[in-house]
Amino acid sequence: MRRTAARLLTGIALTVTVAGAVTGVASPVYGSTGGGGGLEVYPKTVTPGAQVTVNTTACGTGGTAAGDASAVGAGAFVLAPGTHQEVAVGQFRVPPGAQPGTYEIVARCDREGGGSQVSGDLVVTLTSTREPVRPPVHPRGSVKTGVGGALGPDPVQTAGGVAALAVAAAGGTWLLHRRARGDRI
Repeated sequence: MRRTAARLLTGIALTVTVAGAVTGVASPVYGSTGGGGGLEVYPKTVTPGAQVTVNTTACGTGGTAAGDASAVGAGAFVLAPGTHQEVAVGQFRVPPGAQPGTYEIVARCDREGGGSQVSGDLVVTLTSTREPVRPPVHPRGSVKTGVGGALGPDPVQTAGGVAALAVAAAGGTWLLHRRARGDRI
C-alpha cells in the first residue's frame, strides 16, 4: 500500500512537472523557500498515527534530501529518488499523541541538489476525513427476474408450474405416439 501511494504521488508530480514544461506554465510551488519546486505532502490532512508521504523535484535528478517533521513530533526522515529519478520521496508517521493544528514539514536537499530547502504544510485533525468502512451487505430471498424459479417464494405457484409442465409433457408424448401409429392428427 505504501509503495503504491508513493508511486502514485511520484507519477502525479512527474505529470504536473511535464505538463507545466510543455505548456510553458510554471507548476505550483507549495511553501518553497528554495528553488526548483516545493514539498508536496500527501495526504495533506491526517489524524494522529497516520502515515504521510512527501515528495519534491527541487533536489534534481537522483537527488536526496534530509526531511524534518519535528514540528509535528515525528523527527527526521530521508527523501530518496523514487520510481522517477527526478522526484525525491520520503515517508514518516505522525505520532499518536500529535495535537491538532497546521505544521510545517521541511526538506533540505543534499549538496548535489544545490542545498536548497523546501517546505510544505501538514494539517493534523482529530476526526478522519475518510468515509467509514461499511460491512458488506448479503442478499436475502429470491431473485425477482420475472421468469420465476423452481424454488420461488410461493409454493402454490411452484406446484402450478410443475403441473403445467407435466400436462405439456403428457400431451406431447400422446401426440408423438399417435403420429408413430399412423393416426392422422
